[in-house]
Amino acid sequence: MAMDGAIPRRWLGEVAPIRHLDPVLIAVSIGLTVYGLLMVYSASHQALQTLGEEAGFYLTKQLAFMMLGLIVLVLAAVFDYRLVKVYAPIVFGAVAFLLFLVLTPLGSETAGAQRWITLFGFQFQPSEVAKVALVAMLAAYLSEIRGPMRLEHVWRAAGFALIPMVLVVLQPDIGTSMVFAVVLLAMLVVAGAKAKYIGVLALAAAVALFAAFRLGVVQEYQIARLTGFLDPANDPLRAGYNRAQAEIAIGAGGIRGTGYLSGSQTNLDFVPEQHTDFIFTVVGEEFGFLGAILLLSMYGVLLWRGFRVAMLSRDTFGSLMALGIVTMLAFQIFVNVGMTIGIMPITGIPLPFLSYGGTALITNFLGVGLLLNIHMRRFK
Repeated sequence: MAMDGAIPRRWLGEVAPIRHLDPVLIAVSIGLTVYGLLMVYSASHQALQTLGEEAGFYLTKQLAFMMLGLIVLVLAAVFDYRLVKVYAPIVFGAVAFLLFLVLTPLGSETAGAQRWITLFGFQFQPSEVAKVALVAMLAAYLSEIRGPMRLEHVWRAAGFALIPMVLVVLQPDIGTSMVFAVVLLAMLVVAGAKAKYIGVLALAAAVALFAAFRLGVVQEYQIARLTGFLDPANDPLRAGYNRAQAEIAIGAGGIRGTGYLSGSQTNLDFVPEQHTDFIFTVVGEEFGFLGAILLLSMYGVLLWRGFRVAMLSRDTFGSLMALGIVTMLAFQIFVNVGMTIGIMPITGIPLPFLSYGGTALITNFLGVGLLLNIHMRRFK
C-alpha cells in the first residue's frame, strides 16, 4: 500500500510541473491587464463618441487581445522551456526576416512610422515579438559559453542584438532599439562580461549613435523630442506639448484623483496617444497618486516574481532568459512612466499590459508564460 501511495506522489512531484505554478505571477499579470482595460476605455470612449464611433471599440479589441494573450501564455508554459534553446536561432531568424519585410511595401505606415505588417485586416508589429526572440537568442548563446567570457563573445552577442536594432531604427523606432540595447547589456553583465568589455561596447555604441545623427538616420522629430526633453520651453507647442499636457493631467489628479471617467484632460483629449503611449496619464488624473502607487506596486510584484524565477532556475539558460524578460519589462515601465512625468525623453515605448495594442499585450503574456515555464520546471 505504501508503494501504491508513493507512485502518484512521485508522479505529481516529478512529472507534473503544474504543481509548481506561480499563481501570484498569473494574478498580477491579469490584474494589470484588467487595470489597462479600464484605462483604455476611459482614454478613448469620449473621443470615439465624438467621432460617432462605438465608445467601447478599443476596449472590445483589447479584451480580445487579452483572451488571445492568455492562450499564448498557456501555450508558452506547457512545453519544456529548454526546447526554446534548440529553436531560438530559427525563431530569431524568422522574426528578423519579418522586421525586414516591414521595411518593404508589405509594411504598413502610420503617423510617419512603418512598423506594422497587415494580415487579413489585422496589424502585427514584429518589433514587439523581436524583444522576446532576442532574449531567447542571447540566453541560448551566452549559456553555452564555457569558461571566462572573452571579448569575442561580447562582440558576437552584440552582433545578434545589432540585427533587430538596425532594422527597427530604420522604421524608425528608437524606443524599441533602446530596449534591445538594455536587454543586451543586462544579460552580458549577468553572464559574466568584464567591465572593460562592456566599456568597449559602450564606446562602439556611442560612435554608432554619433554616426546615426550625422548620417540623418535619426529623424528630425526624434531629435526635436530629445531637445524638447532637455529644454521643454524651447518648443512648447510641438516637441514639448506632449510632456506639458501629460504633466498637467497627472498633476490634476492630486492624491485621490478626479474619479473614473471624470478626468478633464482625458475626456477633452488634450494628451495625444493617451490610450497607447501616454496611458499612465489617465491613471494619474483619474486615480491620483494613490492609484499610480497601486499600479507601480503591481508592477513591483510582477518584476519581483520574475526576478525570483531567474534566481530559482536550475540552469543558466533559464536564469538568463528570465532575467532578459524581467529587464525588458522593467525598462519599458521605467521609460514609459518616466516620459509622462518629465524625467525621460518621449519615445514610442508602450506601458506593459496597460497600453492599447495587440502585439505588445500578447508578447507580454508570452514573456510571462515563459517565466511560468521556467518556474514550474525548476526541480526537473
